[in-house]
Amino acid sequence: MDIRQFIGKLTPKGWAMVGGSVAAAVLFLVVIMHFASAPSYSTLLTGLDPAQTGKIESTLSSKGIGYQIQNGGTALAVDSSQTGQARIALASAGLLGVGSTQPGFELLNSQQLGASNFQQQVTYQRALEGQLDQTIEQIQGIDSATVNLVLPNQQDQLFGDNSQTSSASVLLSDSGSLDPNSVKGIAELVASSVQGLSDSKVTITDSTGALLWPASGAGSASGSGTSQQAADQQYDSTTAAAVTGMLAQTLGPGKAQVMVNANVNANQATSDTLTYGKNGVPLTQQTQTETLKGGSPTAPGTTGTIPAYAATTGSSSSNYSNKSSNTTFGVDKTVTHAVIAPGAVQNQTVSVLVDKSVPASAIPAIKSAVAGAVGLNAKRGDTLSVAQIAFAKPAAAPAPASTTKMIGYAKYTII
Repeated sequence: MDIRQFIGKLTPKGWAMVGGSVAAAVLFLVVIMHFASAPSYSTLLTGLDPAQTGKIESTLSSKGIGYQIQNGGTALAVDSSQTGQARIALASAGLLGVGSTQPGFELLNSQQLGASNFQQQVTYQRALEGQLDQTIEQIQGIDSATVNLVLPNQQDQLFGDNSQTSSASVLLSDSGSLDPNSVKGIAELVASSVQGLSDSKVTITDSTGALLWPASGAGSASGSGTSQQAADQQYDSTTAAAVTGMLAQTLGPGKAQVMVNANVNANQATSDTLTYGKNGVPLTQQTQTETLKGGSPTAPGTTGTIPAYAATTGSSSSNYSNKSSNTTFGVDKTVTHAVIAPGAVQNQTVSVLVDKSVPASAIPAIKSAVAGAVGLNAKRGDTLSVAQIAFAKPAAAPAPASTTKMIGYAKYTII
């Protein structure tokens, strides 16, 4: 059967089926071609300030660069093939700073000739603040940043007045992924960018007003920068999880609840110990011995011709001996210098709740095991309490529908 015979035998219903198939195929090809020719977009800027979005849109539109505004106007994606052109266009317009609310060093290019010293200093301060804004906002996890600097007057320093010092305050809007090391890095970045500024003069807060820097332990040799609250929470959660896991392996899952509240020393400290020994240490020792030996003496000036007489018992010779010793002792002392690293537990309170299904005879053993696991020390004020209580039973799962009802639903669905 050739095509003409096939076409001649088609009924109106058949023609409708053929037309529908052809239309579906054409539509499928059109959709494939549309997605194949559509440009792919890559994110160029994030954490944009909504006030800057309009300027960015007009700049890209004037250059014929395809773009998309995402995340409610806080992110910009451009055509992947035009990423380089977009960077050049935004940099030329001073809009390349991620989420910057003010320009950076490009402010110095528009400074007027003949500006006073005060105007020059204010312009430089604004430019430095804007440049730091742009730099900090490039850090992962930072949505926006605002830096305010206090710089000493250059004229006062010229005349020898160094009483004024630089300081900086940084306001961060982060996505909650900043760790203490990143905060310390931001403080060091700001301090190294301003002449005469130390990290102890830098204050960093987040959008909720919480103080991020300086934190407890900031500036210590360890450089951890971990706050007291973070150190306590980390120890509490870690210890509670370890004890809960130990009890779950012995009593069964869900049979015990553990709560730990500890006070951890987050600061580095030094300790000097001076110990005196019971015996002195000999420093110098001197021994002197004197000995003299001699026979019977004769009268001075004679030749020894005096007649001899009968000797008496005993010797007439003279012997002399003397021995002396002198020893100088030093104080026996030991000086010990120790550096105490952060993380030492000052005191802790541990509470354990055990389900009523656990035999009461096991409570003393549980208390002893928990005390050993947490390193309980009563001398520093640690406390441990173990109590039994009836735990709430989990809600019962809804009963599955009967097979008969499911078959009935299936019948109605088929009909």
